[in-house]
Amino acid sequence: MKIHFGTDHAGFALKEKLKSYVESLGHEVVDHGAFEYHATDDYPDFVTPAAEAVGVDPNSMGIILGGSGEGEAMDANRIQDVRATAYYGGNLDIVRLGRQHNDANILSLGARFVTEDEAKEAVKVFLETPFSGEKRHERRIDKLG
Repeated sequence: MKIHFGTDHAGFALKEKLKSYVESLGHEVVDHGAFEYHATDDYPDFVTPAAEAVGVDPNSMGIILGGSGEGEAMDANRIQDVRATAYYGGNLDIVRLGRQHNDANILSLGARFVTEDEAKEAVKVFLETPFSGEKRHERRIDKLG
């Protein structure tokens, strides 16, 4: 599967580590930047292109990163057919349920709140958890527009 990445300066170092991890799981990585660390860059410049790529390709997913992951998820969720869920540590059920119930196709990580190992575990859960396909969940997703 094609996995689109996008991050600003806050998630840059973690993104670089996660790209090789995702490739080791057998996925193709497409990096939308940032391509080098710049303390003053803005996350929409990199998250929006990643989210747009996921929005037009239902067979792809995305991993976006920022300081908290919240603004990045908000940005991504403005794109048609994108459903981003944010994770910044703690119980991984939020990632699992984002996939099972909401068919989330982008995982937004709060790089300032998770360790590399926690991020890898969240990515693995995200990529390996299928959407349940239950009618009630499909109905709700359809109402998102």
